[in-house]
Amino acid sequence: MQHNGQDLAGKKALVTGASRGIGAAIALTLAKAGADVAITYERSADRAAEVVRQIEALGRRGQAIQADAASGAAVEAAVKDAAGALGGLDILVNNAGIARGGPLETMSLEDIDALIGVNVRGVVLTTRAAIPLLSEGGRIINIGSCLGERVAMPGISVYSMTKSALVSFTRGLARDLGERKITVNVVQPGSTNTDMNPADGPGSAVQLASMALKQFGTPQDIADMVAFLAGPSGRQITGASFTVDGGANA
Repeated sequence: MQHNGQDLAGKKALVTGASRGIGAAIALTLAKAGADVAITYERSADRAAEVVRQIEALGRRGQAIQADAASGAAVEAAVKDAAGALGGLDILVNNAGIARGGPLETMSLEDIDALIGVNVRGVVLTTRAAIPLLSEGGRIINIGSCLGERVAMPGISVYSMTKSALVSFTRGLARDLGERKITVNVVQPGSTNTDMNPADGPGSAVQLASMALKQFGTPQDIADMVAFLAGPSGRQITGASFTVDGGANA
């Protein structure tokens, strides 16, 4: 998917959890399409600063904001800081997320709370803070998982629950915000080659076996879908789920 550099000219975006992997690819792709981009990060300050440097090298404004995605106060402050730094907000990409697994009966309460706190509560509170600031015709794009639609392996029940929650959240918000022409969609990556899930990692053979295309996706595959939904071509698409998983859920 080619972006002419002007699809998102003048737009202002916030991408959460964007110091690396899919989030960083989304931030840079939005910047290449013309947007100014703020990102949040939890711990990787150096990597976040490097993403901002690359955004600025494209001639766009960039901003990195430290925020724990599970903290309501932190995400609300980050949204306000992003809008302040960029001079408004047109696009919110809720990308921050964590993955933890194992049999439910042996999972710690800490792990369960962390999954719900970052993957659900954090997304809800970030979005709540952003809605009053979003321009008419704005975009909210949630990053879910193909495992939110189909749980293809044991040991991921709580993680999958948090990602399926984003589907109904997306549909409901699409109804709530339609009057303002704000679209709300969810992009659901499958196996994507990142630090969290390398294509040559110990679990890759099992994942490849379930896929029609027998290849891991790249962060750019996800970023291109997000940029499409964020741009003019996405104006009539809302309340929808887009699964980018090489056919794992086919």
